[in-house]
Amino acid sequence: MLQEKFREYSPNILKILALLGLVYLFLLSITLIGASFKMMGKGVAEAVMQTVSNPVLGLVVGIFTTSLVQSSSLTTSLVVSLVAGQVLTIDLAIPIVMGANIGTSVTNLLVSIGHIRRSDEFERALSASIVHDFFNVLSVAVIFPLQLMFNVIGVTARAASGLFVNIGGLKLVNPLGAILKPVAKAILSIFPNYPWIGVIIAFFILFFALRYLVLVMKSLVLKKIEMFFDQYIFKTAFRALFLGMLFTALVQSSSITTSLVVPLAAAGVISLKKIFPYDLGANIGTTITAFLASLATNNPDAVTIAFSHLLFNIMGIIIWLPLKQVPINLAVVFARLSVRHRWIPIAYILLFFFLMPLLLILLMR
Repeated sequence: MLQEKFREYSPNILKILALLGLVYLFLLSITLIGASFKMMGKGVAEAVMQTVSNPVLGLVVGIFTTSLVQSSSLTTSLVVSLVAGQVLTIDLAIPIVMGANIGTSVTNLLVSIGHIRRSDEFERALSASIVHDFFNVLSVAVIFPLQLMFNVIGVTARAASGLFVNIGGLKLVNPLGAILKPVAKAILSIFPNYPWIGVIIAFFILFFALRYLVLVMKSLVLKKIEMFFDQYIFKTAFRALFLGMLFTALVQSSSITTSLVVPLAAAGVISLKKIFPYDLGANIGTTITAFLASLATNNPDAVTIAFSHLLFNIMGIIIWLPLKQVPINLAVVFARLSVRHRWIPIAYILLFFFLMPLLLILLMR
């Protein structure tokens, strides 16, 4: 009897173990991409930030530097240190933080390109990743003019920071970091002067993990997995938002949180409407680490910048969650166009996140 049950369930047990291994490889590839980008771009990012002379340039610099280092938390930390050192004023620093939200979405776009050879998967994966980007861009489009005219974020953040200074910081535990970061560091230590090799290795791991993640998920009775996510994990928009916020606060990386749902979307496990509030929660979660760290400094300017990042995301959610069909429809249209013309997402990443911001920085300095 036991042998029969073991034979019945052993294929699924092996598939679940394979799924866990592939998820680990997938998360390792995301961590390795981030670590490699940081090695290549941290010094450049800090140098570029010091050239900011007006809010528009600050916004562009925020997009470019975060695209380089692939961490809005790192960008915020750099901004805080420059403000504390009186290299940047708070009014110039806030647009950089706003731009950081846009730049951090490069990683999940790269993940979606891993599905580019399979049209249906690619369309679902790309729409799931680009919806995060459209939310950030639309939020900037509405809030940035208000910030220029009325300093809405600056005034609110300054008032709030006075209440939070002297409270003291709290360091969050990162459970995934303990099993991912040492391996990523070990890989990069093999080529200490060539971090771009880390990016190449990361992409090989990413494409391998994505290919077999979707296959294993589909073989594990897709409808049951879909039902589990629909009924328990992403049942309501509030639950999805809270999950995105909590998971990102724990792993301290919105890139990991938002990228994790891309293969699930590609496999048809989660719909775009379920993913959208989850991404918004991730935006909130990614601000918490820097916010808690800033409290430990007892520096009002540091707390103001961290609070600005949090307030910007809260305002974006208040505006676009009720109007979620706008970013969702834009994401669907972009994904359909990209299926017909596969060069579009690659050109979008290169132009929007790197070439155009770099050109504007050179022209506006």
